[in-house]
Amino acid sequence: MLDRALVDGLFPADLPEPAELEERYPPRELAEGALVTRFGPSPTGFVHVGGLYTAMVSRDLAHSTGGVYVLRIEDTDQSREVEGADAQFRRAFEAFDLMPDEGDIPAPSGAYGPYHQSARAAIYQAYVRELMREGKAYPCFATKEELAEISDAQRTLKLPTGYYGRWAPWRDASAEDVAAALDAGKPWVARFRSLGLVGERFAFTDRLRGRVEAEDNHNDVVILKTSENPVRLPTYHFAHAVDDHLMRTNLVVRTEEWLSSVPVHRQLFAALGFDPVDYAHLAPLMKQEGGSKRKLSKRKDPEASVDFYLEAGFPVPAVQYYLRGLANPRLAEMPLAEALATPLRLDEFGLAGPLVDTVKLSDISADHIATLPGPDVLAGVRTWAAEYDPEIVKVLDANPELALAAIDVERVGVENPRKDLAKWSDFRDAYGFFFPELFTDVTDPADERFGELDPSLVRTVAADLADTYTHEGDQPTWFQQIRDLAARHGFAPNPKTYKKDPDAYPGMLRDAANVARVAITGAQRSPDLYEVTRALGADEVVRRLRAVTG
Repeated sequence: MLDRALVDGLFPADLPEPAELEERYPPRELAEGALVTRFGPSPTGFVHVGGLYTAMVSRDLAHSTGGVYVLRIEDTDQSREVEGADAQFRRAFEAFDLMPDEGDIPAPSGAYGPYHQSARAAIYQAYVRELMREGKAYPCFATKEELAEISDAQRTLKLPTGYYGRWAPWRDASAEDVAAALDAGKPWVARFRSLGLVGERFAFTDRLRGRVEAEDNHNDVVILKTSENPVRLPTYHFAHAVDDHLMRTNLVVRTEEWLSSVPVHRQLFAALGFDPVDYAHLAPLMKQEGGSKRKLSKRKDPEASVDFYLEAGFPVPAVQYYLRGLANPRLAEMPLAEALATPLRLDEFGLAGPLVDTVKLSDISADHIATLPGPDVLAGVRTWAAEYDPEIVKVLDANPELALAAIDVERVGVENPRKDLAKWSDFRDAYGFFFPELFTDVTDPADERFGELDPSLVRTVAADLADTYTHEGDQPTWFQQIRDLAARHGFAPNPKTYKKDPDAYPGMLRDAANVARVAITGAQRSPDLYEVTRALGADEVVRRLRAVTG
């Protein structure tokens, strides 16, 4: 074991002592059973929807037990940090109502910070120094080339690769060798002194999976990165142990990829003299591809990114409801409001990765939007459009009454309201035709949307309806003019008549009605045409009909 003076000389003189840190971050005063959870995104990439899922679970478990949900930015890998990641984190957490009780978003708040790991360097170094003083850690000066040689030799001998036991040349180095390396200016990392026993087994109880058994850690893992860095930061393993102890976390929710790290983490907690935290390792979100499942991929799958949901404009309650249903399937059977108010239960989580299905999410979202009052729908569209489609904002602000009338077509006072919107970005396609600023007049009578009708007949029918158009009356009265129009131009009144002698007619009543529908809405399918004309008004209806006639 290195003497204290040598160890202390490796670190800044003004580091706090562990006892000071214990006093600075005392145990929280919470009711029995209250959970302190945290979510720790890394700014090496943007938030994955799996991160949103994990954060939702962490926040729900904390709040349902009267505990605390902490957001900690794990930015120790600064060489891989992506510019703008912090801003994207803020946008995602604000948008999906996952703002923390403690953290730096939207502004620093909480007594257990700093909440960016890069600002906690002195804390980590203080504990590394203490481990070195106790002989539980040591400086390692091995170069990349030397480490590669060790790995090659181990593979040749068919031994487990790693830095341990006799394969750890700096593990028991003398003070003279360490001092000489320091005098030579060699860069060093701090390594944890494990027991180095290959083949030992380790077991722990996961709050989600029950008893989990794995090979115990035998490696002297790096806990403090190279001295070549201007700021000495820890590895994830060490930062996890220190931060979750000092922040008084008692349940760490994370994905199953971290299961293999639990042996290292438990050894670090024990070496530091900390009580171990509990873990709940979630199954990763999956995607169906062909006949098999695979993990949702940031690189391959656009729906893996939180920005996908923001840009599409899925309503927040629909996304929350969908994610909660992935976590606890029984919640997917409840009405949305009830499911959002019902706490998640770890004993109802599955061990198989839940499938992310954007088609199902769209169905859920459409059902949700269909229940909203028109003003709420327009508010949702406008908020989304302010960020992603500013032209829509101008149109809504210029035509508030028309916008509300358009939204209410076949939605108010009907048993099965229309579900044209599954997300706010659908508004332009679903309702854009109501607004002259967004509607492109149909001016070509040969347009394929008119079906196979002769263009001259399309022009004639549109002109006739424009000349004789009657706006007043109820729906049956209004539609009678379409029947009369079809009869005047020789259309069969019904399919049965048409089928008897198709050569005798240019088409059926529905073909004549389609001329009006396409001219007025630009589509062969639309909400009830009578209701559409009520929203548009007579002058606009006639103007659109005349556009077809040239």
